[in-house]
Amino acid sequence: MANASGFISSPIPSLRRKSLPSFGVSRSGFCPFERIIIRVLSCSAVEGVEKHASAVSPSESRVPRFVNKGCKLVGCGSATPNLMISNDDLAKIVETSDEWISVRTGIRNRRVLSGKDRLTGLAVEAAKKALQMAEVDPDDVDLVLMCTSTPDDLFGSAPQIQKALGCKRNPLAYDITAACSGFVLGLVSAACHIRGGGFQNVLVIGADALSRYVDWTDRGTCILFGDAAGAVLVQACDGSEDGLFSFDLHSDGEGRKYLNAMARDDETDHVLGSNGSVVDFPPRRSSYSCIQMNGKEANQRIIDAVATRLAVPPDRVISNLANYGNTSAASIPLALDEAVRSGMVRSGHTIVAAGFGAGLTWGSVIVRWG
Repeated sequence: MANASGFISSPIPSLRRKSLPSFGVSRSGFCPFERIIIRVLSCSAVEGVEKHASAVSPSESRVPRFVNKGCKLVGCGSATPNLMISNDDLAKIVETSDEWISVRTGIRNRRVLSGKDRLTGLAVEAAKKALQMAEVDPDDVDLVLMCTSTPDDLFGSAPQIQKALGCKRNPLAYDITAACSGFVLGLVSAACHIRGGGFQNVLVIGADALSRYVDWTDRGTCILFGDAAGAVLVQACDGSEDGLFSFDLHSDGEGRKYLNAMARDDETDHVLGSNGSVVDFPPRRSSYSCIQMNGKEANQRIIDAVATRLAVPPDRVISNLANYGNTSAASIPLALDEAVRSGMVRSGHTIVAAGFGAGLTWGSVIVRWG
């Protein structure tokens, strides 16, 4: 568990575990926990008072006062591309087979963006579904967090999502880059904005299109990744109803060598020359390399191993890895949305989510749904 600056941890007597099971998420999977001894993170936060008339500018619409404030997850949504690529499809372009891939990774299909489809479109679709479930109007959204490592725009995609949703008050929108752990960071960031900034409704989106950076001739990586988007609406609530119990976040730059997609110079630019003015000027245009991974494949066995180590029965682990592959920042919200809509996760259930990815970055969080 990690305590952020300004947060005070205090014990809670009950999480209603007697009648409601709890689930955990690891990348594309959930694992439930019957007994979790945790502490609630709470703090004195800033809350907005009455909404001003529409004529008042958004920057003036939040007059703070100190109260005990919590946050809860009240809506979710997801979206995937229409194009599905099976293991048999991959076997036509690289030396592999359905059996070879499924045995080693647990993956059988993945979705890939094609044609004029864009990641922003998937993110908007997922966000609309989350708002609809939460019964929150786009104009009531105070913040949009786009967790992605593959934005449509170098400068970030969150503002375009805000525009597409029709948020007329121009709420803040920005991107968070942390690969597979991005969504976990987004949830914690949303809680900080709510508890310490007076925000009421924060839209957290996890979306990635790693197919853009996959070497489709490398069977070691092309079999693993897919594209998707998932979203959650995090809403302010009374401190006694707080649904974010604990979190743990870390990074280790030494691990970059194991998983990266580095910027590289465009080799065709050198023919333009520098006209004899300044050496190495103008600089060459840059692009990104394909995903470079040094290590074992990310696969279903990782989820199974975590569940076994924590003594979690298999029937309490929800995984959609077989259908979508590794969708990076979208993995957790995509699995969560399917679990909620299928009835596997219901209001009051406790969820443990964990993500580990490039950077290296990793994080885990314990939350209550609803």
